[in-house]
Amino acid sequence: MKVFVHLAADKDADAWHEAWHARTLVGINDETPYGYGRASRMGCEIAFSRTSREWLPTKVLRLGLRVLTGFDLIHAMRQRRALLASDVVWTHTESQYLAVAALTACAKKRPKLLGQSVWLFDRWDRLNPLHKVLYRWLIRSVDVLTVHSRENLAVAQALFPDKRVLLVPFGIPSEDMTAPTARPTRPMRILSIGNDRHRDWACLATALDGLPDASAVILSGSAPHSLTKGRPNLKIMQARTNTELFAQFANASVVCVPLKPNRHASGITVIQEAVLAGVPVIATSTGGLDGYFGSDAVHYVPPGNPEALREAIDSVAKNPGEAQARAVRAQRHMREAGIGAEAFIRRHVTISREMVGH
Repeated sequence: MKVFVHLAADKDADAWHEAWHARTLVGINDETPYGYGRASRMGCEIAFSRTSREWLPTKVLRLGLRVLTGFDLIHAMRQRRALLASDVVWTHTESQYLAVAALTACAKKRPKLLGQSVWLFDRWDRLNPLHKVLYRWLIRSVDVLTVHSRENLAVAQALFPDKRVLLVPFGIPSEDMTAPTARPTRPMRILSIGNDRHRDWACLATALDGLPDASAVILSGSAPHSLTKGRPNLKIMQARTNTELFAQFANASVVCVPLKPNRHASGITVIQEAVLAGVPVIATSTGGLDGYFGSDAVHYVPPGNPEALREAIDSVAKNPGEAQARAVRAQRHMREAGIGAEAFIRRHVTISREMVGH
């Protein structure tokens, strides 16, 4: 089965591979983008979209069209030959599958299209009417829609009752785990990571104000540095290499994932990274995260409630043994439930074989 993996223009597979080997690709990643290359060991012939060198006027045109439509049509057009030669196309977000659907709309013979949505159904109600009409028309060409959370699944099924929509839990490479150990909690060392638009950094900062014997490090390129004003116990920085990231995990008493309400399991990558590192996790209960890890494995707090977040952090300080036990249960569940990149990609292969009849 020939699979073409169409990714965003800045996710070139060769560049990804080089960064992975250099350990400058920060996070627990596979040597191929999001692990899709693992399908080659599952009987698939894999080809990835490529990033093209372009002159400034062309780039301005491409990005302008992307802003106008919400997807990168020109990037998809550059992959046309390889894309049309495949049996099935995989995409990582709606931006890619909408572009592929537009590209192949008039093709006499087109490959099957597996369209993975992340943010689309979070913002569907806020889309302008023209975009809704366009996206509905393009989604008719998507053979199977997939999502990462039960909340997105419910919205997608309601919007497209005639479309096959499946829940495919997202996973990162989970082969290596660091066994949870007792972690120092005096002082409390809070670690928070992420760039997702739904991180609630203000909630974490406010919670920290009532914890004099605690400090927090936020690793993010999007968190506002203004939050550190008047808070000497809060640092906002970025990990440039995996060595720096793993050092932060090793030093942390707890990983906090503060979130605004969302539907797409925002924060699940960081939660999985923390679980693999053996660090207890506190997360906001939103986005369907409890479909991945139950409350026996992750300590959940309600959205927009710094007092509840503060109490959860304080409970880790007062009961480090229970926090460690929760981390142990999280790792056990990750193994037993098969949460990880291998299951994530295998599910893609299974769905694709059903679509193409292999």
